[in-house]
Amino acid sequence: MQTNPFDHDGFREECGVFGIWRHEDAASHTALGLHALQHRGQEAAGIVAFDGRRFNTHRALGHVADAFETEQVMSQLKGYAAVGHVRYATFGDTVLRNVQPLYADLSFGGFAIGHNGNLTNARSLRQRLVKSGCIFQSTSDTEVIVHLVAISAYSTVLDRLIDALRQIEGAYSLVALTEHGMIGMRDPLGVRPLSLGRLHDGTWILTSETVALDIIGAEFVRDIAPGEIIIINDEGIESIHPFPPARRRFCVFEHIYFARPDSMVEGLSVYDVRKRIGAELAREMPVPADVVVPVPDSGVPAAIGYAAEAGIPFELGIIRNHYVGRTFIEPTQHIRNLGVKLKHNANRLIMEGRRVVLVDDSIVRGTTSIKIVQMVREAGATEVHMRIASPPTTNPCFYGVDTPERGQLLAANMDLEAMRKHIGVDSLAFVSMNGLYRAVGERNGRNDEFPQYCDACFTGNYPIPISDQQSGWESAQLSLLAESA
Repeated sequence: MQTNPFDHDGFREECGVFGIWRHEDAASHTALGLHALQHRGQEAAGIVAFDGRRFNTHRALGHVADAFETEQVMSQLKGYAAVGHVRYATFGDTVLRNVQPLYADLSFGGFAIGHNGNLTNARSLRQRLVKSGCIFQSTSDTEVIVHLVAISAYSTVLDRLIDALRQIEGAYSLVALTEHGMIGMRDPLGVRPLSLGRLHDGTWILTSETVALDIIGAEFVRDIAPGEIIIINDEGIESIHPFPPARRRFCVFEHIYFARPDSMVEGLSVYDVRKRIGAELAREMPVPADVVVPVPDSGVPAAIGYAAEAGIPFELGIIRNHYVGRTFIEPTQHIRNLGVKLKHNANRLIMEGRRVVLVDDSIVRGTTSIKIVQMVREAGATEVHMRIASPPTTNPCFYGVDTPERGQLLAANMDLEAMRKHIGVDSLAFVSMNGLYRAVGERNGRNDEFPQYCDACFTGNYPIPISDQQSGWESAQLSLLAESA
């Protein structure tokens, strides 16, 4: 598959999971749910359905619409229950054997599982399992969970799962399907999201984000709690908490970038949080200007908040072309240099002769920021000030998000003034950690002793051990990250 030379140089989305129990059109509803979660993973998609006798599977590379667009494909996915997954591989190639949900015939019957997150001790577990005779069919860390369930000495599926989860480290939201029910799980710190929803006919849904409930007309019931396992079957719904209580550390970048703005995440409107981040930026780092312009699309809510707080007009000074997908064009350096203009175009009438505040969600490598700023200057802006709706990204994520190595992170290698000069702006400012925390509802800002969120990409404070890294397996772990969700 040809890679896209015009991709944004920022964070890559994670993955998305969806599950539904007891609906005559389970696979169709799952495909719709995955459409709503497409922003979380655009490399591959899969659905496993169960019809009471057999599991029916279809997995494919590409977008959901491509994978499930034909009546022939959907007609094969018969069943009253289904789980689905959209995937983004963080490094390396995406191959069909790694597309989720993974499925295996185990001693107790069929078992399908979809995973959003990353296991930080997957390498050591994998080595142990291979030595014991397990044969891996993929390079996904999710398959480690499948093998741990398969070899567990416990008798019930639930006890086998708990046994497996006690051995893994990392961040995860999991949705599993067996012949007897659907199971949803979150890691004890609740780093990755998972929500419970319900249709009026009593059908239960598990999903990464509430937008997947909206698209099928389901109501949001609640978020699955950190460390909670929820079991859904024809007898109803059961919740258990098999892990010791822990301080929750939900990924704060879900609020900044990953989640869709029309989602509710951990009880908060993502859209409102992003506007509040923009307002915090305007209060913390104001600058005289004539117009506030978002870098589309992720910078829009923060720019609205900034403009409202600063009393400066908000305008769409940069227009995004939504139809730049994968390309047959050979990605030469010349074409790469043109890429930003194919994806974004300056609205000259908005910016010519004006002092512009550009608002974006983050700066990672900075390559796209340089090109955007150059484009705005070429459109006639007299001053360009950049405001970023997150603190400086100084550390990679090991919990299921694609971030470059630390040496490629601009903020890890330059101070603020050096970054400003490198990007070519008249001023550069990031929201403070306390400002970010105030925006997500923590009135007193960040509690440095007991942080309320996972913010390791900004602070280097990793709340879950990164065992494979600490054991000196960095190159191997990066290989696993390539295939994890």
